[in-house]
Amino acid sequence: MTSVVSGSALAAVGSSQLASALTSAASAASPPGDVVGKITVGYQGWFACIGDGAPINTWWHWSANGGQPPSPGNTTIVAWPDTREYTRTYPTAYANLGNGQPATLFSSYDQQTVDTHFRWMRENNIDTAALQRFNPFGAEGPTRDAMAAKVRTAAEANGRKFYIMYDVSDWANFQPEIKTDWTTKMKAHTASPMYAMQNGKPVVCIWGFGFNDNQRPFPPAPCLDVVNWFKSQGCYVIGGVPTHWRTGIEDSRPGFSEVYHAFNMISPWMVGRIGNVADTDRFYTNVNLPDQADCNANGIDYQPCVLPGDVKIRQRAHGDFMWRQFYNMVRLGAQGIYISMFDEYNEGNQIAKSAETLATVPTNSGMLALDEDGIRCSSDYYLRLTGDGGRMLKGQIALTATRPTAPWIGDPGGGDPNLARGKATSESSHTQNLASSNAVDGDANSYWESTNNAFPQWIQVDLGSSASIGRVVLKLSPSAAWATRTQTLSVQGSTNGTTFSTIVGSAGYTFNPATGNTATLTFTQTSTRYVRLNFTANTGWSAAQLSEFEVYGATTGGDDQPPTAPGNLAVTGKTATSVSLSWSASTDNVGVTGYQVRTGGTVTASTTGTTYMVTGLNPGTSYTFTVTAQDAAGNTSPASNAVTATTDAAPNTNLARGKATSESSHTQNLASSHAVDGDANSYWESTNNAFPQWIQVDLGSSASIGRVVLKLPPSAAWATRTQTLSVQGSTNGTTFSTIVGSAGYTFNPATGNTATLTFTQTSARYVRLNFTANTGWPAGQLSEFEVYTA
Repeated sequence: MTSVVSGSALAAVGSSQLASALTSAASAASPPGDVVGKITVGYQGWFACIGDGAPINTWWHWSANGGQPPSPGNTTIVAWPDTREYTRTYPTAYANLGNGQPATLFSSYDQQTVDTHFRWMRENNIDTAALQRFNPFGAEGPTRDAMAAKVRTAAEANGRKFYIMYDVSDWANFQPEIKTDWTTKMKAHTASPMYAMQNGKPVVCIWGFGFNDNQRPFPPAPCLDVVNWFKSQGCYVIGGVPTHWRTGIEDSRPGFSEVYHAFNMISPWMVGRIGNVADTDRFYTNVNLPDQADCNANGIDYQPCVLPGDVKIRQRAHGDFMWRQFYNMVRLGAQGIYISMFDEYNEGNQIAKSAETLATVPTNSGMLALDEDGIRCSSDYYLRLTGDGGRMLKGQIALTATRPTAPWIGDPGGGDPNLARGKATSESSHTQNLASSNAVDGDANSYWESTNNAFPQWIQVDLGSSASIGRVVLKLSPSAAWATRTQTLSVQGSTNGTTFSTIVGSAGYTFNPATGNTATLTFTQTSTRYVRLNFTANTGWSAAQLSEFEVYGATTGGDDQPPTAPGNLAVTGKTATSVSLSWSASTDNVGVTGYQVRTGGTVTASTTGTTYMVTGLNPGTSYTFTVTAQDAAGNTSPASNAVTATTDAAPNTNLARGKATSESSHTQNLASSHAVDGDANSYWESTNNAFPQWIQVDLGSSASIGRVVLKLPPSAAWATRTQTLSVQGSTNGTTFSTIVGSAGYTFNPATGNTATLTFTQTSARYVRLNFTANTGWPAGQLSEFEVYTA
């Protein structure tokens, strides 16, 4: 679906409908969850190479003829990936890259590839990935099954959410097969703590219903059946629908309105519909606004697409095209945003790391790099831009039509880039797997370490060609586990890799985790290609150590004064997976360019504002945070005061399990503690013929609760009975208020002998059940008393 749609669909919007849309404020049908209020990226995961071990055993999605390696005449891609962070790549039949290195490609089947992608998502605060799943009943099926497992593993390791997104393109027998696939294979992944949930339900997307083309020729009835079936399975169902779903014209078949309005969330496709900022504004007014109004009127969440733009036809405008879409969709009030796509190198709409310049593109490919319009963009630029779009969606930064992200990494004020990033390195030695390449990979937590007790040692980077340099920035891991140390070193340069001259004489440099574990060396501009650091001592370890070796082409005017420490760091809110922070602004002699949020001493986020929501945390876990400030020269302030917060329990965590209980009475040995022991066959029973009776659990501290689940033993020997009871709550154990009024609840062994009571979120520490009747026995009875946040 790549052709640009004509303007007739826009003209078809009625004036009254448009006026209504323009004056109707967007209102979420659902509260924030894993897709509402979040950024979701479409994740293909469909690249394989011969020799990678994938069952499909072909150059899957790289080559037109998958039996042969990709080449200019045998390719399906239009953009070249940045492969520097993959530990395993595969040789192609393309010519070498512009820098002379071999042209190799990654395989999605390698777990490290998927781990790297999800790490990029984590590093850029991208919330959720929608794993594309095409018809799995053919030759692709085993590989797609394996990819689902690999995505789950990577999502769990990086704290990112994921869900299954079925694409029904060319899937003739989708109606029964999609149900079979879900029940026998994909549903099992909802057991993952990282499977996306919305409104307490696992998320599933179906892409392709209603499209007016030969790949999806389905009538409405089977489509509606599938949507309703997934809803009957307890799923929150997203529809990937045509752009003109609402009007039923152009790319949409007529007669699909009932199908579209059966979805819980609508996500219209936009690839090929817009190509510049003017298109974006036109669609905002004539399509997106009335779309949002229709969704509001029908209680449907709206998740419009945002595109980075097609590299090959020069749509990107160094981020301005994508940012305008973010701006429009946030001011629209959209409930979520879907990025098309994460790894779509086939259509050139990828946000994953891509070739920055023609130096890292095969010379005979004809492909463009991210700098195609003359503006240099770092390979991760569109990941960073997506992260900023997510922050604007969540209200973490103000709505702004001006993108806050500079195209080149490390370039907030227009300075030169890090010339060493991803370049070839060498060393005198290294220990274990701590090779010198770790020092130029952009990951502050990986590092080079030389052989122990063998000074002097050296590390060297080849910039690829001679450059005029004036600054070197050296870093160790920001973790507080790296105690303060001083390393003695000098800097040398060479134009030929053989004859070196001294740029900076030997001196001691202190690396302190409280100030970012960073040392900056500035010097007179020097032309060099090879930059070498010579280490002779380290007070913290018997070897040379370096996590990042950065080389820059210019100084920043000699500014060596760090900003003041941020003040008054405070926790302003928290959920099961996030903590919101605020602090007072730092001051600087030149100007503060941003802040780093540190979790347990490790930098986990960067922001230009004085508030931030740290996401991807584990439920019910204590975290300690500090914040530091940075200026344009790379100076880092002292750390702010530390604050500690414990995230809320997960919605599916039983807060009552194993907690202290009390009761009005019990008979025999059937005490109230049996109701929180996790054993459905043990139970509490009050004194007979003595209603009213009560049982109470102390959660240990006040918590926001919204659901109580009550159980009797599941044995059929427990005949159906109705117990009349109410729920009360207290924060002090003395004064109780009613949460749920008295009512009868039926416990039927045929349906699990369970009763679930949901209610408006209430803060309580003590939760009490008051029993006044039981049709099956003259006493209050309960085998499990479970309390949940929602």
